[in-house]
Amino acid sequence: MSKDPQWLFPLEALHHSPSSIEPLDKTLYDLARGVEFLFRLGTSLKLPSPALFTAATWFHRFYMRYSLQDFHRQDVAAACVFLATKTEECGRKLRDVAKVYHSKLTSVDLIDIPSECKEVDQYQTAILVTEEYLLQAICFDFTVESPHAELVDLFVAIPDDRTVQDYAWTFAHDSYRTPLCIVFPPRIIAAACFVLAQYIAEGPNSLPLDARISFSAPSASLPTPPSHKAASPDASRLAVEFFALSENDVQNVADALNLLLEFYSVQDLSMHPHLQDIAIVQPPKTSTPRDRIYKPFKPLPSDIGMSVRTPHLSSNGN
Repeated sequence: MSKDPQWLFPLEALHHSPSSIEPLDKTLYDLARGVEFLFRLGTSLKLPSPALFTAATWFHRFYMRYSLQDFHRQDVAAACVFLATKTEECGRKLRDVAKVYHSKLTSVDLIDIPSECKEVDQYQTAILVTEEYLLQAICFDFTVESPHAELVDLFVAIPDDRTVQDYAWTFAHDSYRTPLCIVFPPRIIAAACFVLAQYIAEGPNSLPLDARISFSAPSASLPTPPSHKAASPDASRLAVEFFALSENDVQNVADALNLLLEFYSVQDLSMHPHLQDIAIVQPPKTSTPRDRIYKPFKPLPSDIGMSVRTPHLSSNGN
């Protein structure tokens, strides 16, 4: 159970968000673009990863209270980043945030932006005004948990398996481009990312996802051996056992995997061929039946985003 149940919504709630005047697939696309912009903005400001994850979580929470039609995703992304620099103790001046914002929007190098710039002044005002609405939207609740913190604990159990760690960190990073953080607790997302990482690292001929998230190991019904020794840990079910997931938790992991894999399946593989192995992974058969909520993305020429980082680029958590 999340420590912040008020911030978890049923998937069906996405169909009735303030932005529901637009088709859900378009809303999800715009939200993904907004998070991509948020990450690029925060990375340029050299913010630590926890600040980016906090900002991205607020971004999704904001749009469960306000609409994309009333608040532009880039203004909200910038306001989330600015607020996170204060709550995560990695302070940046408002003007510096506004200058990077201006640089990202116009592709003008930071050193070429004059100290007195009308556009930067306007962005400062936009960030401050949006921040006021952001504070109301998140109810001044600054506490945010991330799946990455859960993964760090899990990685202690597999200190030598860097490939799985890299994939899991990548998937957790990309989960913020989906609404997973407002649908499932961090522990469930972490488990889903780790299970998918194991499957991708071991290859398509390894155990299927369903076996990896089964509530009971195949031998669980057998009598306890006379030695009373604990059974050897099942590496393929490490996440389930490490997090001591309940039957309901396991169902949620299956549903989280379904949503994450649906997101990957609609990416443009001609632009991101490295996603091929992930995009064709079938979701667990045990996931709750539902209508698809994603349609293939059609990136605009101005979009830099929607690229999913490969493991070697994500290993440092950036």
